[in-house]
Amino acid sequence: MRSDIFTTLAGNCLQILKPEELQIRLAANRPLRVKFGVDPTTPDIHLGHTIALDKLRQFQEAGHDSILIMGDFTATVGDPSGRSISRPKLTYEEIMSNALTYQKQVFKILDQEQTHVVFNSKWFRTMSLEKIIHLNSLVTIQQILRREDFRDRINQGFPIRLHEVQYPIMQGWDSVQVLADIELGGTDQLFNIMVGRHLQKEEGLLQQIAMLLPLLEGMDGIQKMSKSLNNAIGIAETPEVMFGKLMSIPDAITGRYYELLLRDSIPSSSIHPMDAKRELARRIVSKYHSWEAARVALESFNLRFSKRNLEGLNLPPYSLAKGKYDPTSIVISVYSRCFGIHKSRGAVRRLIEQGSVRWRGEKISDPHVQFTFDSSGILKLDRTHAVRLSV
Repeated sequence: MRSDIFTTLAGNCLQILKPEELQIRLAANRPLRVKFGVDPTTPDIHLGHTIALDKLRQFQEAGHDSILIMGDFTATVGDPSGRSISRPKLTYEEIMSNALTYQKQVFKILDQEQTHVVFNSKWFRTMSLEKIIHLNSLVTIQQILRREDFRDRINQGFPIRLHEVQYPIMQGWDSVQVLADIELGGTDQLFNIMVGRHLQKEEGLLQQIAMLLPLLEGMDGIQKMSKSLNNAIGIAETPEVMFGKLMSIPDAITGRYYELLLRDSIPSSSIHPMDAKRELARRIVSKYHSWEAARVALESFNLRFSKRNLEGLNLPPYSLAKGKYDPTSIVISVYSRCFGIHKSRGAVRRLIEQGSVRWRGEKISDPHVQFTFDSSGILKLDRTHAVRLSV
């Protein structure tokens, strides 16, 4: 086996269980069955998902079989990984609508002809009670309660529903059904993937190798990227919105975005953090749209914020009834509703005090004084975000 193939495929992985098994299977010179599962609980794939999808594409390019598990059945349960509370229930119609969108978006990254898309309802919807009981008999309560998030919820007095306990068993059974050699996942998926190894062993099958990839921080720079946390950047968002969101990430995580999303480092020519983020945004927008779309988005951004010429631009709309308002609350609402960004009251107050927030070109300088909005105009939040506010 060429060592550079192993190095390439192992690149970006934080943990491989077990690397020696991966080397042996790659040396066997047969196509490996590489599994990655997604639960269509939201309509959009975001940049955090693309880390595993890019890895799956690497395996495709190396001649291996990629299996994308569309968790239309497991989505009805909801993955409890990293959750302090149960996930909200979705209807099957909502899940299938999301799955259709997912399938369109994943092929921005994966080769459609080399991707086997499998819905796990294929085996779960026909499973008898006898088979379910057998499956549960293969896993102990002690194994399930080793999960850190389950232990935390017990210690904090939060309930754990019995259907949530089934989730890792179901994900593991997916691996049995598709004869997975490798399963890709974020670091929060280690327990679920290891249950898959255990079930494969119980069924007399070759055990899958776990390849754990880093979790991408969202636009807040703190929590992992998630639609439910309003810190996600969707790969199907318009070029202008995607560009603007990437420009809003904290400077401290710019290098991490280069590394995880582009397999690169910040260009040495980027002297200022804003220059580094402009190049990052240009390259990511071009990856999911086109070079021309990225060029237009960059020009729009420069026009909007560098030249301070906002009037002629297609800004997000925001409506407000005429009257006096707490400016801090208005700015927090605009960030959340128009850009999906969560800002604390303290952070917004600092923006106002620093003179970043402008209404019709004039600074709103005091976060504690009620401000009158009595006509329509441009509300500028910071260097990279502005809306067209109608009153």
